[in-house]
Amino acid sequence: SDISTPRRVEVQPCNKVAYTHQADYPGESMHHAGGHRLAAMLAGAGEAFASAADRLTASFPPAVAAFLRLLLRAWGALSVPLLRGAVMLCMAMSVMVLAEKVLLGTASAAAKLLSRRRRPGRRDVPVEPDVEAGGGGGSSACFPMVLVQIPMYNEREVYQLSIGAACRLTWPAERLIVQVLDDSTDAAIKELVREECERWAGSGVDVRYEARTDRAGHKAGNLTEGMRHAYARGCEFVAIFDADFQPSPDFLARTVPLLLRDPGLALVQARWEFDECLLTRMQEMSMDYHFKVEQQAGSSLCSFFGYNGSAGVWRRQAIVESGGWDERTTAEDMDLALRAALLGWEFVYVGDVKVKSELPSSLGAYRSQQHRWSCGPALLFKKMLREIVAAERVPAWKKLYIVYNFFVTRRVVSTFFTFFFFSVLLPAKTLFPQVRIPTWQMVCVPTATTLLNSAGTPWRRSAHLVVPWVAFENAMALHRFKAILIGLFEAGRANEWIVTRKSGNGRPTPGAEGRRLKRRCRLHWLELLVGALLLASGCYDCVHGHGYFYLFALPQSIMYFAIGF
Repeated sequence: SDISTPRRVEVQPCNKVAYTHQADYPGESMHHAGGHRLAAMLAGAGEAFASAADRLTASFPPAVAAFLRLLLRAWGALSVPLLRGAVMLCMAMSVMVLAEKVLLGTASAAAKLLSRRRRPGRRDVPVEPDVEAGGGGGSSACFPMVLVQIPMYNEREVYQLSIGAACRLTWPAERLIVQVLDDSTDAAIKELVREECERWAGSGVDVRYEARTDRAGHKAGNLTEGMRHAYARGCEFVAIFDADFQPSPDFLARTVPLLLRDPGLALVQARWEFDECLLTRMQEMSMDYHFKVEQQAGSSLCSFFGYNGSAGVWRRQAIVESGGWDERTTAEDMDLALRAALLGWEFVYVGDVKVKSELPSSLGAYRSQQHRWSCGPALLFKKMLREIVAAERVPAWKKLYIVYNFFVTRRVVSTFFTFFFFSVLLPAKTLFPQVRIPTWQMVCVPTATTLLNSAGTPWRRSAHLVVPWVAFENAMALHRFKAILIGLFEAGRANEWIVTRKSGNGRPTPGAEGRRLKRRCRLHWLELLVGALLLASGCYDCVHGHGYFYLFALPQSIMYFAIGF
């Protein structure tokens, strides 16, 4: 047919006009003939929908039928405006997220550049000469007392690794106390941990084994109980390592001197490094950005960042002045750091000091960890927002950084945008072609954000994982956002604490295979639902659409199905 003349198709049920000529919508990428076919198809679909709706409402009582017709008319009138409003909302959120990534990336890059200029040719953190000497020649009295706390819970696979690494720390024996806080409920494991402590105590290390009768407060309660002992109150600094962490012998020699030089410094946070498998490699790409960019930028911009809960050294005075550990959320580490920052204490991140640790090697363990890491900060933000705003010892710009950057943009907006835009709005757009998303929002901003997120990852060994990593992070955003909502509304699982199971040296735990088989039978229905939505929209776009959305939707749906099953 002649397509040179503008045409319009009247869609009677919705009383809308769909123009299909290029000139009616400047910049429309649809081909003219394809536009005719799509408009005709939409008109037919609208008529069929209206006919089906009439038949559906006719089968109900008059009052119910009238109500259903009202709902259908409201949907016909509001669906497109609502989607256009969602596009505008996502447009604003994408700019917020990208601006935050640019700010953090610039700050961390500048900090690294200035650090190299100050210490040319050196990558290590400078240490005091007397500490570096190891306390020889009777000079151990100048070393401060250090308490090393190792909280653990049924850690059969890793207890020997963590206790052994802590006992090998280079520090005068009379100035170091290793405190093993065992919350194990398995009597056999408790006995193994006790025997390991006694073995190291026999070699001259001051190791104290402490066990509670209950697990009140989980990790926060365990650390609080450990600080109540008289010998702990006599220590100036407290180093904390989770049960799967293995610090190198020079850890204290490279971190404690920073606290000695600056009396206003409360915390020195080291970087984590990990063993690798496919799942942990993708986790490591996100953790690399967290440590190399987020923690480094927070340390450089305002001497504040979220304490990671392990591989850090605290000044005991800062812990006491801040009120100690609090179990009101599952983010007890961030809670303590935030309260200390509001009192004027400062933190420093040292990325050159690395501590070997372990990432969850199963999807179930990773989901539990991410629930805790997303729900806890959301609940903490809700509880402490007023205290942050009212803090008198913190300048206004630092409050703005904590509220807007640290909590709102990084944790709430970024997670919601990642899930909603890629997994809900884009699939819905395929059914409503009159809703347009600018190319810069759909392609340019996500690409730039992805490149900035992967800035801390060595490209030579991780470039081939970028596509599955993006799909994995998009799918996990649903789980994280659900946890954020649980935290903000203090729902039933807001304070759920599930200890991440460790694998240690890779030897299977007795009965672990049976537990794995049981876990495999569990389905995650939300992930399966979103995966089905993406699959359907991708197939529809591939057959009837005029874009390339299916190239994203189909692989993304596979990742959702993998997690759901």
